[in-house]
Parts: sequence; C-alpha cells; structure tokens
Amino acid sequence: MKNLTYLFLFLCNLNISLAQEKGLPKDFVYIKEQIPNIKLDIRYAGSNNFIGKPVNAYYKPVGILTKVATEALKNAQDDLMQEDYCLKIFDAYRPQTAVNHFIEWARHPKDTLTKNKFYPEIAKKDLFQLGYIASKSGHSRGSTVDLTIIDMNTGKELDMGSKYDFFGDISHHNTNKINKEQKANRLLLKRIMLKNGFRPYSEEWWHYTLRNEPYPETYFDFPVQ
Repeated sequence: MKNLTYLFLFLCNLNISLAQEKGLPKDFVYIKEQIPNIKLDIRYAGSNNFIGKPVNAYYKPVGILTKVATEALKNAQDDLMQEDYCLKIFDAYRPQTAVNHFIEWARHPKDTLTKNKFYPEIAKKDLFQLGYIASKSGHSRGSTVDLTIIDMNTGKELDMGSKYDFFGDISHHNTNKINKEQKANRLLLKRIMLKNGFRPYSEEWWHYTLRNEPYPETYFDFPVQ
C-alpha cells in the first residue's frame, strides 16, 4: 500500500513538472493530465463561441487550472462518476489577452455574426452594461471553470435549458423559463460543485469558482497552449 502511495505522489509531481516545462506558472496544471477521464470542449480555441472564431491566446484546446482547483474538480468528477455521469469542460483558465479580445469585439456593433445563436434578445452594445462581458474575468485568476454534465453511457450533455455562453435570463440560476428536468440537471451540477468547494455565479449555470482560490487578486496572461 505504501508503495502505491509513493507511486501516486510521484506521478502527480511528474505531471506538475511536465506542466511547468511547457511554460505554465507554478501551481498551474493541465486538467486532462490530472483527470484523464474528464471531457474537454474548449470553445474559445475554435469557432463555436459568441465571437464566432478562435479567441486570441487560445492556441490549443486544452484546459488549465490551478492545482488546488483541479484537485477539487477531480473530487467532483469522482462523485459524478458514481452516478454514471461525467464532467465536460468548456473553459477554465482564460488569459487576459483573451478577455481583451472580447472587449475589442464588443466595440464593433456591426459584427453580429453569432447574435441569433448566443444573444438574440440583447443588443450587442448592452453586453458590458448587463455584465455579460467584463474588463476582468475570474477565469484569469486560474480557479474558475465553465462546465456541464454528460451521460457516461451515451456521451450526451444533460439538458440544462440553455446552451453554454447564451446571454439571457434563461441562463440564470433563478430563471423560471426552464422545465423541471432542466432545473433538476442544473441542481445536480450545483450540488456536486458546492460539495467540492466551488461557488456558483448567479447569472450563468455553467460558471463555478473555487471558494478558497489561491490567487484572488492576480490576473494571469500566459497563453493556453
């Protein structure tokens, strides 16, 4: 048993060392290296997002978080797997460069390529005022994650009532625009995340931040690669 413990610690330290060799700051790790059975769908590395194209500083579809946030996320994943579910990650650490890209995009009112899909009822000029886009993001502190739940047997996402990154009331936790099944699915995600040390964001059912995040005042800007 002792040998297995030493082996586990060695592998954890090896993954952390590999992450640092790839240019990650100390205390940051690649989620997939620590939680191999988690699913990734890093939207800002592709075009399926509210900008409609890859976001600056997202060079690879990988998920990065602080080590402590990843450990808490692993516990959440382990809990869900006991119920035949699995976590899927849409976004984790987000460079400040990417946030700046959002800001620049918001300054061009005629660029409404994705309006029908992501913000059909909101004027683009109001996205800042309504809090959907900010000049600073908790994601840049490294302990915030956007995620959903999938069925392990089918690989399908649970119906949460609105798509990821949909700007509107239906994405809020207290919305009355979703049915009982959709509400139950959101509550399952919320229950698992709260149990494992994360706090929700009232206006986005997918957004959770580690309560005791290690860098509450630091906004990082290394690339996702």
